[in-house]
Amino acid sequence: MAVPAPRTVRTVAVALSAALAATLLATATATATARAERQHRPPHTWTVTEAAHAPGARIALDDTTGTLSLAVSRDGRTVIEPSPLGILAQQADLSQGLRFLHRKDRAVDERYRAKSGKRLDRRVRMNETRLSFATAAGARLDLVVRAAADGIAYRYVLPAGYGDVLGETSAFNLPSDAGAWLSTYRVDNEGRFNQYTAATAPTGEYSDQALFATDGGYTLLAESDLTGTYSGARLAHTQGTGTYRVELADSRVHTDGSLTTPWRAMITGDLATVTGSTFTDDLAPASKVADTSWIRPGTVLWTWLAGGRTAGQSLGAQEAYVDYAAAHHWPYEAVDSGWYFKKDEWDVTDPDWRTDSWMPQLVDYARAKGVGIIVWIHQRDLDTPEERAQWLPTLERWGVKGVKIDFMNSEAQSMFQWYDTVLAQTAAHHLMVDFHGATLPKGIQRTWPQVMSMEAVGGEEKRTNTAAHLTTLPFTRNVIGSMDFTPGGFQRVGLRPNSDAAEAGLTVAYESGLQMFAGTPESYDQRPLARDFLDQEPAAWDDTRLLAGSPGQEAVLARRSGDRWFLGGVYAGAAHTATVLLAVGRGRWLVQTIRDGADGVAQDSQVLHGGDDLRIDVVADGGFAGIACPWHPGVTTCYR
Repeated sequence: MAVPAPRTVRTVAVALSAALAATLLATATATATARAERQHRPPHTWTVTEAAHAPGARIALDDTTGTLSLAVSRDGRTVIEPSPLGILAQQADLSQGLRFLHRKDRAVDERYRAKSGKRLDRRVRMNETRLSFATAAGARLDLVVRAAADGIAYRYVLPAGYGDVLGETSAFNLPSDAGAWLSTYRVDNEGRFNQYTAATAPTGEYSDQALFATDGGYTLLAESDLTGTYSGARLAHTQGTGTYRVELADSRVHTDGSLTTPWRAMITGDLATVTGSTFTDDLAPASKVADTSWIRPGTVLWTWLAGGRTAGQSLGAQEAYVDYAAAHHWPYEAVDSGWYFKKDEWDVTDPDWRTDSWMPQLVDYARAKGVGIIVWIHQRDLDTPEERAQWLPTLERWGVKGVKIDFMNSEAQSMFQWYDTVLAQTAAHHLMVDFHGATLPKGIQRTWPQVMSMEAVGGEEKRTNTAAHLTTLPFTRNVIGSMDFTPGGFQRVGLRPNSDAAEAGLTVAYESGLQMFAGTPESYDQRPLARDFLDQEPAAWDDTRLLAGSPGQEAVLARRSGDRWFLGGVYAGAAHTATVLLAVGRGRWLVQTIRDGADGVAQDSQVLHGGDDLRIDVVADGGFAGIACPWHPGVTTCYR
């Protein structure tokens, strides 16, 4: 019997149709389920930390948008909320549409010796994670994250071929109620610090040295390893939010090939950890100066606020200042003006043009008395190869020990390219450097140890300073590098907000490799106890500790040189009796303090055990200075 073909074909067709429908339905269901799961799936996450109880970073990739974020916590408490990451280049948008490629980890363990700063011997321990991503078009982005006991940092690495950088999507999201100490952005970084909360700070631009207090402790934002390959940054904020966006000084950062951006650093911990941190230096490249024997920190008689604007602009006046520095064993004297012709007055066709200045005579005079000379010079007179070739070898030949270069006043890439050049050339000519009207340190003192200090601060010259500003600087600007505040301006009564004893305390509370005293010889001699204290001070320290502190209210720091601890305390507010834990080590200590008395500066001496409370009467907006040295019977003074 023949099989009825039409019926069989129809049956098979129906069966196939049903199977196909079932398959399509299953596929559609699976696709919808996968899409729903993807939309609700937690993002890829990676964590980076150095040790237990240290700050940790959590990096997340959103699988839907391909965007990256970074959060920081410490002991399970929030430091930085999830914050966007990303960079925009001409040929690639590396802020979204990213997919993960691979991860690579390594440990960083280094030792180095600094020439200035909070301590000379440094140990660096960090864990580093490198996360690689790509866009659908194949554009690559590497995110490098480092974690240390005192901070978290990240940077971007781009291969060649993506063109100039047009900006970053990087930002820092803070809890809205986080305490905030911010300085309105200025190109010279000399703004005053004011206190807000993260959300209530007015809309505007702020310096990237911003301090915040959250449940996870204190966090100071900063940069490190910024060179002429990139542009400086500032923070942009809109009132009502806790978001602080990274804005570059240049709308277009020129890039010839591959690019490694500066570190975006978050110095994190309790207030003592942040204050004593060398994190931004630790992130920076190793020293490029092989022989550093000629780099010598020291205290300086600075003559500009001591009369250098008028009578100081002569050889005779400067020789008198040298005499005073020599009598008090201050190793340097700084000359701010009057010693060289302006650029448009040079006659460089005259072979004797370099000898028109009285500076060589002053250098010889000072050398005979054991005093080195630091000279001020305007950046515009060093901004071309010809000018640098004229001045830097000449200053070296004269025997000048250092240059105070002023008025850079820019965070643009072109200015950082100038920094790169002048740093290499001052090192080659054995000239120490103090930058004024400048960028922030950003790790520069590790890479170029001849940089002894940088201004970038609302310093002694400013008439707008407040006692609260003075007590904030140890926790903000001075955390990230030597700070040329130029303390010691005792003659500026009525122009400064603090007392005489507080002014003496600033010389310790503020660290600077060239600590420039801004007073007049007459003002020192009128305060012999303060003057004799200054005579004892070094400018290089073996260790630094925070003894007491609250930004905007009080800052008491101890800095060790050999077996002596120098103490500096500054306060804002009403008169009171301050109590400071003498955390300088075991044993018995002779403590000699300078305080404000009824008839001027007074001195007290007492013997305490390490860990005892030191009590000092402080006047309104006052402070104190002191020295603690090991005590045994027969020791009556810490002064040498």
